Amino acid sequence: METILLPFSPRFIVLTICAVVTALLLGIGIVDHKVFDIVLIPMIIFGALTLLGIRDLTQKSHAVLRNYPISAHMRFLLEEIRPEMRQYFFESEKDGMPFSRDTRALVYQRAKMVLDKRPFGTQEDVYHDGYEWMHHSVAPKVHAGGEKFRITVGGPDCSKPYSASVFNISAMSFGALSPNAVRALNAGAKKGGFAHDTGEGGVSPYHRENGGDIIWEVGSGYFGCRNRDGSFNPDEFARIATDGQIKMVELKISQGAKPGHGGVLPAAKVSEEISKIRGVPMGEDCISPATHRAFSTPLEMMAFVGNMRKLSGGKPAGFKMCIGHRWEFLAICKAMVESGIYPDFIVVDGNEGGTGAAPLEFMDHLGMPMREGVNFVHNALVGINARDRIKIGAAGKIATAFDMARAMAIGADWCNSARGFMFSLGCIQSLSCHTDRCPTGVTTQDPSRARALYVPHKIDRVYNYHHATLHALAELLAAAGLDHPQQLRPIHFSKRSSSTEVRTFAQLYPALRPGELVDGTDDLRFRDAWAMARAGSFQPAG
Repeated sequence: METILLPFSPRFIVLTICAVVTALLLGIGIVDHKVFDIVLIPMIIFGALTLLGIRDLTQKSHAVLRNYPISAHMRFLLEEIRPEMRQYFFESEKDGMPFSRDTRALVYQRAKMVLDKRPFGTQEDVYHDGYEWMHHSVAPKVHAGGEKFRITVGGPDCSKPYSASVFNISAMSFGALSPNAVRALNAGAKKGGFAHDTGEGGVSPYHRENGGDIIWEVGSGYFGCRNRDGSFNPDEFARIATDGQIKMVELKISQGAKPGHGGVLPAAKVSEEISKIRGVPMGEDCISPATHRAFSTPLEMMAFVGNMRKLSGGKPAGFKMCIGHRWEFLAICKAMVESGIYPDFIVVDGNEGGTGAAPLEFMDHLGMPMREGVNFVHNALVGINARDRIKIGAAGKIATAFDMARAMAIGADWCNSARGFMFSLGCIQSLSCHTDRCPTGVTTQDPSRARALYVPHKIDRVYNYHHATLHALAELLAAAGLDHPQQLRPIHFSKRSSSTEVRTFAQLYPALRPGELVDGTDDLRFRDAWAMARAGSFQPAG
């Protein structure tokens, strides 16, 4: 009896109804040919649903479909649109992740040069643990234009130093970004006088098209400067790096989204264009290894950076990394001291950074956050008496002037933003970057989708976002009684550690003395790691 009644149970009733309605409509059409045309479309619809239900019953991949034929598809539909429903209807202004609606709206408003002010007071809980603020002065300055906020990158060994804006476009490769996105970013950088980092995917024609300043990032795949076997080709590197549009060269050690993790672009996605730009053969997987082949020790790494500077014609050469084992970075510092070869800059990426897709474990739990990383690198360079010759860039969830000021107060000289500039292009944080189905044409290689990004309009929005963010930074600095971001110090910021306790950044991020690591330190953040570090190996001593 139970089996007989099963088709009428809640689990199967939808399939039963569809089958019965299909049979009834078919019967009516056969009996009365005059109404056949009327019932044809409903009959096809219910018949298709019936066939779908039978398929659901017989397939073996989804248990929920076998138990709830037809109706379970509603679950998959709701699951598919859940992110959009949450974003549009349920998120508060401060809730959205990775970036809140408030931050996204601010970037959109500044990119479009519309009113970016907020009414009726802050929505932040200023008494909540973790709340941070910047101190203002009773003698504020008249703020200067943010366009004047520039720094010179290039140490004593650099013959062609670069005057860089303190706010630049972070590394994003062509291939990850659409051609139109690269065009708009580079043209916006040209218009605003700031730099555009290529990412590790090579220098594409779209980077060159509008003449904006380029920072060429070279990763472990050596794309654009590699031999057939994937090894580094110095002659090809020199040919590209000496181009006048390229202002700095950057060695990528690791990135915030997936430090210590390589990448693979499947052969099917290696188009003729990508093959030419990256110097990889078609019909084969394009592999970005987890580690470099050109060096294996800190000393060899410093020699490689020095060679990059030489091959580029004396341009600033540096490296980018997310800090992992402390002793490894300190081993690099020891290699600097021992070899006498120093990079001109170091870009510190944080584990909160990254436009690329990554395994969840890597994205959520691997690598040092940007602020701790920046301060660690800053102190390490102070500790080996090298801070005055090496500039530090910060990358990792930077989108507003406050984000910039906070990073620069604890050690950064300039800031890079990737997702902020993506928002300026129209990115809506749909979190579909890795699917090639970007709804705004930013992160896709589908020409029909990429055409949605109209380059002439987006050039202005990239420029406006940069300009307005530096203007806001200038206003913050003036309110604090300062003239330039390089005057920012940890003492200018505070953080609430509990409802009744507040600590300044100077307390949270204590400073090393110049030369303290070389002389010998008792600071527990560095003492043991410094003892473990070896210039001749990334492996710890002992």
